[in-house]
Amino acid sequence: MSVWIISLLADGVIVQFLPPAATPMAHLVDQLFFWMVGISGVVAMALTAAIGIVMVRYRRGAKRNRKFHINKKRELWVEFTWSLIVFVAFMAFFYAGANLYVKAFSRPAQALRIDVTGKQWMWKFEHPNGAREIDTLHVPVNRVIELEMSSVDVIHDFDVPAFRVKHDVVPGTHMHLWFEPTRVGSYDLYCNQFCGLGHSKMRGQIVVMKQDEYANWLQHQQVPGSPSEQGAELFRAHGCSGCHIGNATVHAPHLAGIYGKTVHLSDGTTKIVDDAYIRDSILFPKRDVVAGYPPIMPSFRGQLSEGEIQLIISYIKAMPHRYKR
Repeated sequence: MSVWIISLLADGVIVQFLPPAATPMAHLVDQLFFWMVGISGVVAMALTAAIGIVMVRYRRGAKRNRKFHINKKRELWVEFTWSLIVFVAFMAFFYAGANLYVKAFSRPAQALRIDVTGKQWMWKFEHPNGAREIDTLHVPVNRVIELEMSSVDVIHDFDVPAFRVKHDVVPGTHMHLWFEPTRVGSYDLYCNQFCGLGHSKMRGQIVVMKQDEYANWLQHQQVPGSPSEQGAELFRAHGCSGCHIGNATVHAPHLAGIYGKTVHLSDGTTKIVDDAYIRDSILFPKRDVVAGYPPIMPSFRGQLSEGEIQLIISYIKAMPHRYKR
């Protein structure tokens, strides 16, 4: 069944108990949900009927002292069969839920990546070409959208009920979430984690557009520059280029082409240079010092916002196209 929306027809108006399913994942989530509710309802009615039969058959009265024979072997097989059925049903639901969970949080290939920043009390979005939005995100229909999310203050939660997707956005980490909208329209976006006094106001919209309309909309947005270009300006403005690029006189690691590589640290361990590693190196430079280099880099805590750090990371990712070691 492709559509799983319970509705009540009253006075000619359809009242929906669930938001419309606007992604393929939403249909899968609804299908699993209603199977679980349906089977649980059947089991509950069966148990209620069994309890009712026992209450009537062995009710208090003249028959209460009646002796009856218990076949222990049969009772044992009944209990074993019942337990086996419950176990198999539980494992089937567990497998279906785990399989759906893995699919929901497996990062897709060739997705349109959009950066999301949660902040009290708004959602900030940035498209690949640098176009920015606040509390409203425009996306094309029938296209896989990947969100890379971060928070600048407290824990938020990105929740779009119509897409059946939600994920906590934790400060100091990068969370990934994806969806593929299949219906043009506007869908509610909420923060589903209490994040302060203005939590109830942290709402937004996901506007799904036809692909040609989205391309036209994106073309007419004012773009301050690509994320890597903005990151380059920040990189130079804060003096990073004097140590980490070209023929710098300061003995510091060269960053061109380093993203995705494995670096050896002074404590003998190794780490892969990813977004989290670069962010920690900017905020906590003494934590993971590269072997062979002195721990002389200052911390930029309080000097760079989370959004600015993301721009610098974008620039470092683009360095192989700009510099050679």
